[in-house]
Amino acid sequence: MAKTASGTKAKGSKAKGSKAERSKAERSKAERSRLERSAGVAAGGEDAPGRQDTAGKAGSPDGTGKKAAGAKVKGKSAGKIAVKAVKAGAKAGAIAAAEQAGRPATPGTAAPQEEDLAVATVRKVAMEGAETRSEHDLLGDAEVPADALWGIHTKRAVANFPITGVPVGHYPDFVRALALVKQAAARANHRLGYLPAGKAAIIDEACTLVATDPVYAESFVVDAIQGGAGTSTNMNVNEVIANVGLRLMGRAPGDYAALHPNDDVNMAQSTNDAYPTALRLAVIFATKPLVKALDDLAYAFKSKAVEFADVLKMGRTQLQDAVPMTLGQEFDGFHATIKEDVARLNEIVGLFREVNLGATAIGTGLNADPRYAALAVEELSRLAGQPMVLASNLIEATSDLGAFVLFSGTLKRVAVKLSKICNDLRLLSSGPRAGFGEIRLPAVQAGSSIMPGKVNPVIPEVVNQVAYMVIGHDLTVTLCAEGGQLQLNAFEPTIGYCVLSSLRMLSAAIDTLTKRCVEGIEADRERCRGLVQGSIGLVTALAPTLGYEASSRIARRALRENRTVVELVLEEGLLTEAQLNGLLELEAMTHPTRRQKAGTAG
Repeated sequence: MAKTASGTKAKGSKAKGSKAERSKAERSKAERSRLERSAGVAAGGEDAPGRQDTAGKAGSPDGTGKKAAGAKVKGKSAGKIAVKAVKAGAKAGAIAAAEQAGRPATPGTAAPQEEDLAVATVRKVAMEGAETRSEHDLLGDAEVPADALWGIHTKRAVANFPITGVPVGHYPDFVRALALVKQAAARANHRLGYLPAGKAAIIDEACTLVATDPVYAESFVVDAIQGGAGTSTNMNVNEVIANVGLRLMGRAPGDYAALHPNDDVNMAQSTNDAYPTALRLAVIFATKPLVKALDDLAYAFKSKAVEFADVLKMGRTQLQDAVPMTLGQEFDGFHATIKEDVARLNEIVGLFREVNLGATAIGTGLNADPRYAALAVEELSRLAGQPMVLASNLIEATSDLGAFVLFSGTLKRVAVKLSKICNDLRLLSSGPRAGFGEIRLPAVQAGSSIMPGKVNPVIPEVVNQVAYMVIGHDLTVTLCAEGGQLQLNAFEPTIGYCVLSSLRMLSAAIDTLTKRCVEGIEADRERCRGLVQGSIGLVTALAPTLGYEASSRIARRALRENRTVVELVLEEGLLTEAQLNGLLELEAMTHPTRRQKAGTAG
């Protein structure tokens, strides 16, 4: 049993009031805490764009308890907490609204108002002389903040892995999935008679709070990339749920004799089945916003395809004039390729419905009732609202990460195609006078500090960069999956970091591309038609009538003499004006099956 500092333990050993009243009080306290934090530190909930929470990096690695990371603690003496934050007008309410929608808080097409903006923060929480409690593990004793929801295992992990500055709590879908796995396990263990009804009910309620209230994400302070195959994350969630449960019981955090992180919350589990199951479920959750973003982008491209259906332009191959097409056809191609990616994502994400929950350490199910695995997966399906299934071979499922390789490859496919589209948009909008200039992208900000009036294609550019990150993440996932050994892959945390980061960035980037770029694209109709009329590519439409040799001669003359194809054909008397008009009609050039037969025009 962990010791607690005097004065920090709540009075009384029993919770007061009904369960509903306790839950309401817990939520009220959490909300007050969140509002207090918003005064000095930007909210750390779901999808606050650009957030780089360094809470997981702060603290002393020597385990002395002089400094602790990622927790706000309350002291009554000279040891008041010093919170240093960089913040520029972030509004917690706007972020919370985006969190509830399950989407990143990206700005819309209109210039965002101040209350719609959430800015990145760099937070460091220092603790000197604050009230603490003492906890014990196999390495000895250590002090943790008295009211922290995490404990000694989390503290050691924070000190051991100051790697990215991105804590597990940065990924709300993962936090939710971890809580649901623990909730499903508690329900299964209670059904089997191993977990008493009282403890099961408290764990169940604590898991609901952690899964549904973003404020608890700030207690998941372990760095997302860590050694130990995710053990630090699993211990972090065990401690948080246990301490939330203890508060619900009217007890102080750290009073593990009443509710234990390992014996009760982690009952019949190992990191090696709880962590990968939660990660798979988190990917399912996080794929939904991406699919929605892709659908929205595809719709935006389709809308533009209809709007630009009558805009004649030159198609190009290898950056050289090819044959005429419509701008609508070009945008319809963008629509089609995006819809293909939606179909592939919906297909591949189904692989994550197969989980190894109940496998425990290596797949043999040691320390779990033989009936536990099926019951736990059944409960998880019910809680998550997803049709999860138990793997047929738990040993294989514990060591194999093939689903992540395939899924990451699909994300790379999305990124590559998206980047190609953005390259096209940048080319088509190049200019405005010295480039293609066929389309105009919305002007969203000044483009230069030295060239007045310059506007750059910054939205496609940022999407390009996100795509490059996703492509790099895919290589990392491949190497991590290959690096596994024997019955376990120790590199799953980095796989999770890469896949969840890719999902998050792609969703945000695609939303931004849709709202701040594609929806506002305009066509320069005259520019498009002028380029067609001046292009020697027109001669290709005449080749079936004039023949290849005559057409080549006309093309060479047009290029050499800087004259138009139409002018030279008429000059040489190869076709009448009426025949030319028929062959060069919009429908005839862009829909060959509807073209009039050669020589019948006029």
